[in-house]
Amino acid sequence: LIEPLLHKRALPFVRLDGSVPQKKRQGLMHQFQTDPDTRLFITTNAGATGLNLQAANTIINVDLPWNPAVLEQRIARAHRMGQKRPVQAYLLVTEGTLEENLLATLSAKQELALAALDPASDVTKVDLVSGMEELKRRLEVLLGAKPEAAVDQTRKAEVEREAQELARKERVATAGGQLLGAAFTFMGEIFAGREETEQTQQVAQVLKQQLSQCLQPDSEGRLRMTITLPDDSALDSLARSLAQIMGGHAALNTE
Repeated sequence: LIEPLLHKRALPFVRLDGSVPQKKRQGLMHQFQTDPDTRLFITTNAGATGLNLQAANTIINVDLPWNPAVLEQRIARAHRMGQKRPVQAYLLVTEGTLEENLLATLSAKQELALAALDPASDVTKVDLVSGMEELKRRLEVLLGAKPEAAVDQTRKAEVEREAQELARKERVATAGGQLLGAAFTFMGEIFAGREETEQTQQVAQVLKQQLSQCLQPDSEGRLRMTITLPDDSALDSLARSLAQIMGGHAALNTE
């Protein structure tokens, strides 16, 4: 995966794996240590022990080992006594794969090792759970199950605010629908005495078809209308027209 990319970019490198004879390894190390153009040293776990790579100041772990000690051995090839520069270590992990879930297992193993072997470690307590349930839990995590996480209070409050805002918008939408429904009912009563012609029936059918494109049923079967007004003046004009219609109808009732 890596070598084709390096060849494509004409980047010099050396490679050490289990197939390289012992007598040739020193030559590869010498080239990496002394040749300024050779800035990449590719190796498998065969290069994790017994090598002095102090010329390197960056370590990129392309895969994760099951044993955290192996990971430390890799880093120790460059981050060791005599190293005078800061060493950056990277772990390349593919999201949503076994590697991502393996991180939790590696972390638990590392905590146990620090608590047992390193007197200067800050780890003072390790939860040890034995039995089939713990084995089952670890296997589920490795196979893709998400471990239970603590409740994020900030996110919880944000979700509650979103729910409250959604409920408020629902109440406003319901009230607006009732208002428009009342206005159109008044209009129907005003013109109730007029004879309905074939032309008015055709116009009503066209208007219904056009309005139906703005309607969408909600989860309870109620029709929800969505319209876009060009600006605030259109809203003012609509409100005044509805007020005049409703006010005129009230006057007719008093006569």
